[in-house]
Amino acid sequence: MPANTFFEKSPLEVNARALSLKDKEKIRVVSLFSGCGGMDLGFKGGFRFLEEDYEENPFNIVFSNDIFSAAMKVYEHNFGHKGIQDSIADIDLSIVPEADLVIGGFPCQDFSLAGKRKGLTSERGRLYEHMIRVIKHCNAKMFVAENVDGIRTNKAHANVDVTALDTILEDFEKAGYTVQYKVLNAADYGVPQTRKRVIIFGIRKDISSKIYYPEPTHSEEGLFGLPWVSAKEAIDDLWGQIDSPDFLNHTSKDYSKAKFYPGKKMQGNNRISAHKPAGTIRAEHHGNIEAHYRTNNPEDEEDMNSWRRLSIRECARLQSFPDEFNFTVSASSAYKMIGNAVPPVMAWHIARAAYYTLSQKEHDISVLKNQTVTTY
Repeated sequence: MPANTFFEKSPLEVNARALSLKDKEKIRVVSLFSGCGGMDLGFKGGFRFLEEDYEENPFNIVFSNDIFSAAMKVYEHNFGHKGIQDSIADIDLSIVPEADLVIGGFPCQDFSLAGKRKGLTSERGRLYEHMIRVIKHCNAKMFVAENVDGIRTNKAHANVDVTALDTILEDFEKAGYTVQYKVLNAADYGVPQTRKRVIIFGIRKDISSKIYYPEPTHSEEGLFGLPWVSAKEAIDDLWGQIDSPDFLNHTSKDYSKAKFYPGKKMQGNNRISAHKPAGTIRAEHHGNIEAHYRTNNPEDEEDMNSWRRLSIRECARLQSFPDEFNFTVSASSAYKMIGNAVPPVMAWHIARAAYYTLSQKEHDISVLKNQTVTTY
């Protein structure tokens, strides 16, 4: 299978904000690898982030699952319904309800450029096969899958030219779906973080062959849409507010006290920049999350003794979680699940593009006519 077989050089795009989805029929969704619910919150909608409203989307999440117990605890607290805490490999399909859409970010650590890159040679790297199992069980009309950008270069097996992504896309296609992927950068959708992710859309072949991705709303210099949102714009109001009752997850217990090491290049041994989006918030950071761009020693900004690591709430902001989203677990667990999450704001745009894609019947595209669609 040649590389990039499933990638259109000029993919269709839709302006997610221009879509009028209010009062549309709700689509039933099964959520896998749900984590604390970043993707699910985006599909659900109905939240506010950085003074901007993200209206409710016409999706009804009827099932959620993750093996990480702390994430399921946070999910249940914020969504008001209990997810299934178990490995997807062990789930009895009889408990998975019918749904038109399956979503999920299958585990990415084995494909990450920052990891050991075991790829499809590990059991965890093949968990996407269980996502296919659920998709086929639901006879879903569509699926949305997410993974790290490194999946495009990770070899499926040693001494072969086929990438893990090639193999995964081919397996999804064999399940009966028209499949496409695109690399999206969260910063291009108003998330104050540069976070590139492979987003795979698949629509059942008997429904349509057209797939639409969300049109970017921001760009680095603001040449296309608005300029990227900087870290300062996102979290500066939180500085000096540690232990304030006005903010959740922003106490002296909610930021890592891990030591910095002057002169050494190592994970988390640096600060984010104030005037551009933060770098990718990663799950494996744990206590080694980067420092805030501010310092208590203005005479020597490189004096690490004055640095403070980002708090849970600051990391959540950089991932575009609304302030009312409460991480009701230890700081270590919260850092991990935030780093694993799909930014809700980017997921909101993805969700609306998915709804539009599902509405485009091969021979009847009148369902959401007169909406803004652009093609590059």
